[in-house]
Amino acid sequence: MSFGSVAIIGLGLLGGSVGLALKEHLPQVATTGFDADPATRARAAERGLVGTVCESAAQAVADADLVILCVPVGAMAAAARDIAGSLKAGAVVSDVGSSKQFVAEALAAALPGVAIIPAHPVAGTERSGPDAGFASLFHNRWCIITPPEGANEAQVEALSALWQALGAKVEIMDARHHDMVLAVTSHLPHLIAYTIVGTASDLEGVTESEVIKYSAGGFRDFTRIAASDPTMWRDVFLSNKDAVLDMLQRFTEDLTALQRAIRVGDGQQLFDHFTRTRAIRRSIIEEGQDDARPDFGRSDHG
Repeated sequence: MSFGSVAIIGLGLLGGSVGLALKEHLPQVATTGFDADPATRARAAERGLVGTVCESAAQAVADADLVILCVPVGAMAAAARDIAGSLKAGAVVSDVGSSKQFVAEALAAALPGVAIIPAHPVAGTERSGPDAGFASLFHNRWCIITPPEGANEAQVEALSALWQALGAKVEIMDARHHDMVLAVTSHLPHLIAYTIVGTASDLEGVTESEVIKYSAGGFRDFTRIAASDPTMWRDVFLSNKDAVLDMLQRFTEDLTALQRAIRVGDGQQLFDHFTRTRAIRRSIIEEGQDDARPDFGRSDHG
């Protein structure tokens, strides 16, 4: 099976990018979209993020074979309730949220009897809104699909094929395992970045703006992460609380060990730790998930 029509609810960075990617890679697929913000709907129509921008979520999903919810994790349940009575028989509902257990439970509660196949394209930039999306966002990025037990295999395969057509590499994963992996690879780094940039902000007065004036690569890269959408990240931390707190505890213990090494002058421990972590960077580049060029070869798209 395949999806002949796709509805996108939420037309920001991810929703807009899905729409543009569908237009570029699967032009035969009809697309509709809705966003709760009238200004976003107007801009989405101007940019042509989807074929038809609708004035209600119900209208957007009425004829859709696949509905992709591209709203913050905390808004998933409300978005699902908005479309509950308007889905056509056999429609599949998916999402792009960063916390999979929470989303799966929220959608199942709001849409009983509906085929729900959660997904998470591990892609994005620090930008947000209807002007942020671009068609190549998912190229060579992972999309993790977390089907519930007993999910229809043909529907899972169709969703996988759609994401692969948009340029993504697909992995099928248990929702709980996904949340643990993403807690350390995405959620914890964002929490650390927000903390470091917040600390620097508090020091701005003390240093007479030297923090910003002399920002070297390390701090600058943290500010890029910390510029991410605050609503989305608030919801991510609240929805993936257990896994984030577990990883934060492990990180705190490791940080304490490094703190002690610095205090007692244990240069060998520091050197060994830094040597081990350099290998992770090389592995990420070898996997094609970043670029060794200055500024990681980032274009204006981030």
